[in-house]
Amino acid sequence: MKLAQYYSQNDDKFSFSRQQASEFAKQIAGDFNPLHDIETKKFCVPGDLLFTLALDKLGVSKQMNFTFCGMVSDNLELGYSDLTAPALSVIDNNDKEYLKIERRGEQSTDRSLANSLAQRYVEFSGHTFPHILVPLMEQNNVMINPARPLVIYESMSINLSRLDFVNPSLEITHTELEVNGKRGRAILQFCFKVEDEIVGQGEKRMALSGLREFDAAIIGEVIADYQARKANYEQ
Repeated sequence: MKLAQYYSQNDDKFSFSRQQASEFAKQIAGDFNPLHDIETKKFCVPGDLLFTLALDKLGVSKQMNFTFCGMVSDNLELGYSDLTAPALSVIDNNDKEYLKIERRGEQSTDRSLANSLAQRYVEFSGHTFPHILVPLMEQNNVMINPARPLVIYESMSINLSRLDFVNPSLEITHTELEVNGKRGRAILQFCFKVEDEIVGQGEKRMALSGLREFDAAIIGEVIADYQARKANYEQ
């Protein structure tokens, strides 16, 4: 992954154009969420791009937690609150937080580790819909509002047993959907493997809103539209 093409650096600040963020979502993550389309009104930089850049800039620690606090718009100038602190934030020039990062344990600045770890995670994360979320919704007899399919990236965490590896595989170990009225929380757990050895574990959490009774025909139309957008882009 040539990360430099997906963001712009200006001294200690960085930003993302619509083109850069949208291409990362589609080309690297395989994520065709309309929020990442260049022409959309409510454009949002993918959270996985912020995560990938953080690993590249900060290195990889054995324990890392990422909590997303706000949606990043295009051309917003951002920076890190304190590169040396175990707890830091991605902030704008008004000190508004967009991502909280907590780091613990041994650290590695090996960019090949950071790149391969990020790539495996982002490939998994970008395929959350429809591959993982739709079966979860069906199991719980709920679905998101097809007119406003709002799924908010809440947090992700990784816990590694060692740092001397590259090119891990990622396997899903557990998925669940907690439903509370019209709101829900999807919890996706996974592990990183090198050959048959588990070298780390992780968890992604997403908030769902506007839940209603599951309708296979309607959700089928949402999936068909998503797949058509993907096929159109790949032509």
